[in-house]
Amino acid sequence: MARDSERTEAAVWAGPGMREFVALMAALMASNALAIDAMLPALPAIGTALGVLEDNQRQLVITAYLIGLGVSQIAYGPLSDRYGRKGLLVGSLVFYGIFATLAALASSFTLLLAARALQGVAASGTRVLVIAIIRDRFEGAAMARIMSLTMIIFMIVPVLAPAFGQGVLAISTWRHIFIGLGVYAALLIVWTLARLPETLPGTRRRPLSAAHIGEAVMTLLTTRKSIGNTIVTTFIIGALFTFVGSIQQIVFDTFGRPEMIALAFAAIAGPMAITAYANSRLVMRLGPRRLLLWALLAFTGTAIVHLLLVLVAGEGLWTFVFLQALTMACFGLVGANASALAMEPLGHIAGTASSFQGVITTVGGALIGLAIGQQFDGTTIPFLTGFVLCGAGAMAAALWANAEPAERPS
Repeated sequence: MARDSERTEAAVWAGPGMREFVALMAALMASNALAIDAMLPALPAIGTALGVLEDNQRQLVITAYLIGLGVSQIAYGPLSDRYGRKGLLVGSLVFYGIFATLAALASSFTLLLAARALQGVAASGTRVLVIAIIRDRFEGAAMARIMSLTMIIFMIVPVLAPAFGQGVLAISTWRHIFIGLGVYAALLIVWTLARLPETLPGTRRRPLSAAHIGEAVMTLLTTRKSIGNTIVTTFIIGALFTFVGSIQQIVFDTFGRPEMIALAFAAIAGPMAITAYANSRLVMRLGPRRLLLWALLAFTGTAIVHLLLVLVAGEGLWTFVFLQALTMACFGLVGANASALAMEPLGHIAGTASSFQGVITTVGGALIGLAIGQQFDGTTIPFLTGFVLCGAGAMAAALWANAEPAERPS
């Protein structure tokens, strides 16, 4: 009965049509990708301007944001389950813009890192609330399909963001990249206020209490399907953050082609949007479990082949781009399916569950990415070894979490 009631409420919808809904959800999620990927061409300029002597320390501009993004998600879920989604979403966008402006004005590397961490804290609201909003309306394969459609647009941003950063640097300074983020936040605030209704009715809100939060967390941690697929996402996000944190040094230092950063990044990230679209078409027919397992097998296998090639014969920039694009293409078949499978048993605690999953996946992924990125030695070997390990860990977790017979949603 509870599930039928949930479907009935999801069907009563006074918001934008499906295309606009997907576009808005993608634009909200893209605020994170833009804040991360637009920085990549600017890292050397930031380091020079703010006196960063060690090249690997420039990765902290990315990591500080990711840590803030990860740890603060713990608050947004319980608050949104109690007070609703829309108000918190707008508030998080306001502070995202404020801290982007503070980063633009930073006079020291320490102040910049603090502003980046706080911007991540604000931005974590979009990550938690977008997933909760989608779960308010959809479940199972339908949710995986909507997540895939959202990711198609979301993944266009990583393709374009480095070009945006490089374009800003061509006519101005790195500080104006942060100003651009503030402008983007303002546009999202207007769109959200004008078009997005509240998706969590009062009848489904949960008390804000330690007992209810603890119950939700224990449900997440003790439901094999949920925690197992959360671990899958953590490993895959770790690989993604490894790529984001290391690609600038690989293109600049390993291959000596700094002018190619935007094109190389786009060529690697672009196929993720294609496979996300393919996933949206296939998931209703094949199911998220089957697609997830095959995608992880392809991800890990391609990473192993790439590593062996480098160890045996070496590689140039475009060999790296081609094989890495094949590996990252599998990401478009993993993220949406793992997220939908993890959330499937947790519709009654979607906000809190999404926030705690976000803490695990974002902080865990950021730490994995930082640990691998700090091993950079001028070659791609540590990078590719990290991808192989992330793929193997995700595959093991997926087999455990999604062993047949699958758990029934509670």
